[in-house]
Amino acid sequence: MGAVYDQLSITERRKIERWRHAKVPVDEMARVLKRCRSTIFRELKRNHFSDESMPGCDGYYGAAAHLMQAERRARERKLIKHPELCKRVIERIKNGWTPEQISNRMIHERAPLRVCQETIYRYIYSKEGQREDLWWYLPTHRIARRPRRTRRRREPKLHRDVSILFRPDYVAHRRQFGHSMPDRRFVKQICREGEADLMLFKQKLGQTNVTSLVERVSRFTVILKNPNKRTKPVMLCPAGDCAAICREGQDHECHQRSPPRRPSVHHF
Repeated sequence: MGAVYDQLSITERRKIERWRHAKVPVDEMARVLKRCRSTIFRELKRNHFSDESMPGCDGYYGAAAHLMQAERRARERKLIKHPELCKRVIERIKNGWTPEQISNRMIHERAPLRVCQETIYRYIYSKEGQREDLWWYLPTHRIARRPRRTRRRREPKLHRDVSILFRPDYVAHRRQFGHSMPDRRFVKQICREGEADLMLFKQKLGQTNVTSLVERVSRFTVILKNPNKRTKPVMLCPAGDCAAICREGQDHECHQRSPPRRPSVHHF
């Protein structure tokens, strides 16, 4: 792998332009910019501006040098210089391949002419790639490339499979009362198929709080007093209390065919 170095920026080129007009030695330019003196000599030679229509304006100009360097790099891109290679890459992208798969496949096949994934990404988001809408074939379908080394989005705390959008149809339309078995799973069933909320109070009252569980069919409500903000006291409710809650909830459903305006409350 060749040496990796940073290209001269537009700010550095403008400094070189001012120092060139002030006749500052190249060695001094290289010392201030912390660059090799050969880099400064190469920059002055390759990006020298010359125009036959303006013979008196020949010289080095920072803005013009930056444009010349950008045009030269665009012409020297591998996928521009080799149309057949570019055609194969585009064909695989449109077939659903990712740039990582394309580059690794070329390495596996020992192709004499191959490109890395970064080169493919740069071509996709270049003017030529945007003209063919190659970004649409990527898995993310992102029209603008995300800057490298940026902060990644955090994973959601709740998995999408447990979202409320994927609840069963009989739960969404309130067709079934909570759990029918008289055990502690009744409270868990209400939490899953009902509406649960946590009521906190002022700090001077301590960590004690109240958890409310509302069954969505009959509006049967359970209020639990918790010593702290943890869910363990609610999930580990005594079996006798759960049985009483279940029996009262089923009786409440039998005696009232329509949901009441004010929910009944069972407190323990």
